[in-house]
Amino acid sequence: MHTTAPSHEFDELTLGRKRRVRIAVSLIYFGMGLCFSSWASRIPDIKTALHLNDALFGTILLALPVGQFLMMPFSGKLVTRFGSHKVLRLALPAYTLCLSLLGLVAAGWQLAFSLFLFGLFGNLCNISMNTQGIATEKLYQRPIMSSFHGGWSLAGFTGALTGTLMIGLQVKPFWHFVTIIGVVWTLVLINYPYLIRNFAIGHPDGQKRPFFSRPDGMLLQLGIIGFCSMASEGAMFDWSGLYFKDVVKAPPHLVVMGYTSFMIMMASGRFVADKLVARLGRKLLMQVSGVMISGGLFSAVLFPGLISCTLSFMMVGLGVSSMVPSVYSAAGRHGKVPPGIALATVSSVSFLGFLLGPPLIGYISEALNLRYSFAVIGIFGMGITFLVPHVRALREDGDRTLETETASQEEPG
Repeated sequence: MHTTAPSHEFDELTLGRKRRVRIAVSLIYFGMGLCFSSWASRIPDIKTALHLNDALFGTILLALPVGQFLMMPFSGKLVTRFGSHKVLRLALPAYTLCLSLLGLVAAGWQLAFSLFLFGLFGNLCNISMNTQGIATEKLYQRPIMSSFHGGWSLAGFTGALTGTLMIGLQVKPFWHFVTIIGVVWTLVLINYPYLIRNFAIGHPDGQKRPFFSRPDGMLLQLGIIGFCSMASEGAMFDWSGLYFKDVVKAPPHLVVMGYTSFMIMMASGRFVADKLVARLGRKLLMQVSGVMISGGLFSAVLFPGLISCTLSFMMVGLGVSSMVPSVYSAAGRHGKVPPGIALATVSSVSFLGFLLGPPLIGYISEALNLRYSFAVIGIFGMGITFLVPHVRALREDGDRTLETETASQEEPG
């Protein structure tokens, strides 16, 4: 077996075919993001309907990243063994089914169970989807990973707007989610035939490894950076609406403004991040991004007004926009580990940020207040800025992207 699709498979593709593959992968990212953002847009409604306090709700939110984390040792192995396109074909239906379950919950334990399943199958989709992204980036031979995550973020913006509309029309979460599932399945059925087959099946050296083996040191370093970024993202996804409701005291129809502003800028940043990586290198871009994450969160704490917090959350969105794509892209090009396993390793550490960030906010909020909890999360952005220079892979990757800038300008699309 081979670690990548045969080179001639990539070389013989026409420019039009390459573009169609890229569009297909982008729309799979979009569909996944639409599912997640639809859940996020209804968090305040579901929390209120279940009469949960901040601490209990924060504990229940643990269920989603716990499901993701428990699946990670298996998802990379499954993608490596069977191929990302086959795993995606089975995982995505289960993921959308879990979204519908979230619209039916009537008790806290039901919400926790549904979130656990949502995280479980979401991780399978995540590793499969990002393996497809890495394969397509190899196909183009230049940085395009951020644009895929831009599609995911654009879906977040779309999901937030759709959620606002559904709330205004007083549509129950279940019917809201069923509508989203119909859209996602339409995208999948149209674009699935264009996904790359048999990428990253097997091991580079042709040897089978133990199911549980010692993680690669470089991947752990990348994972720690991902941890800091995802802790910040988790704060925005799960608590931005509640921050605007409880701290900013925004009118009910503007509660979603914090989440929406964050997602708009995260999406926008990802669509320009690839060009910035090529010009500046990943090291400098990620260091600046860490400063923006901290600056945005600290500003929201110091100036909790409607306009100031909206601008602050936009800054956080720009800051996190290039983090996960950069970390995943560097992991996927690891020469000694198959992309699926490399992604699973980095994701395992990174998603600890999702695991610990949201409930940490809940506990600090219950003990002190929500503003203090956001200040604590802001420290993670500073951690990124200090950690990035010590990761050799990011320095080398930045150098390579500078070398490919000229080639990327010659090839359209």
